[in-house]
Amino acid sequence: MKLFVGLGNPGPKYARTRHNIGFMAVDRIAADHGFPAFRSKFQGEVAEGRIGSDRIVLLKPMTFMNLSGQSVGEAMRFYKLEPTDITVFHDEIDLAPGKLRAKAGGGHAGHNGLRSIHQHIGPHYDRIRLGVGHPGRKEAVPGYVLHDFAKADEDWLDDLLRGIGDGAPALAAGDAPRFLNAVSLRLNPSRPSTGRSPPPAGDGDDPPPEDADAEEDDRRSPMQKLMDRFK
Repeated sequence: MKLFVGLGNPGPKYARTRHNIGFMAVDRIAADHGFPAFRSKFQGEVAEGRIGSDRIVLLKPMTFMNLSGQSVGEAMRFYKLEPTDITVFHDEIDLAPGKLRAKAGGGHAGHNGLRSIHQHIGPHYDRIRLGVGHPGRKEAVPGYVLHDFAKADEDWLDDLLRGIGDGAPALAAGDAPRFLNAVSLRLNPSRPSTGRSPPPAGDGDDPPPEDADAEEDDRRSPMQKLMDRFK
């Protein structure tokens, strides 16, 4: 069994804010994989189901972000899980919008939800860091993350969430690279003209350019190129 936790704040006031992208992620997993309706438990909302052969519990703490660890700790103890059985989806201001990273353990980097989880279960849980961008000034961060996503964000946000739903079976099986690739296929679909696979969603670098030297050295005539294809 694994516990997937989405971080956010309860109530319609916060439903579409950047800080609530973790809630959005687990809601998408629930919808795409036929989970039953969420019910109140562990100071949060819980849905239990299966993704492939894996039993998964989805949890949205309703304690407000700063106290998320209370809900996570209660659920972990009830199901007799280890911290390494837990994956937390949360907003990440240090990643560009639409980027994401998978991370095992580590610090909380000042994120209040993660800070609370650290206090209750320690640092040895997995995280899916969902990029929402940075406002540019440290003092602007609280207002920025508690503000709704802009209309211009709707397309990449929808693709990101669909990709998370697509990749959930890989994540449930413990295959983070395959999960990231599934998200990447939504965010950067292969172009029919090239058939190239997209870069991993967790990789902010552009795909490598074509081999310019090889192209420059190929001085065959069109007829020679055609003949060479049938050798």
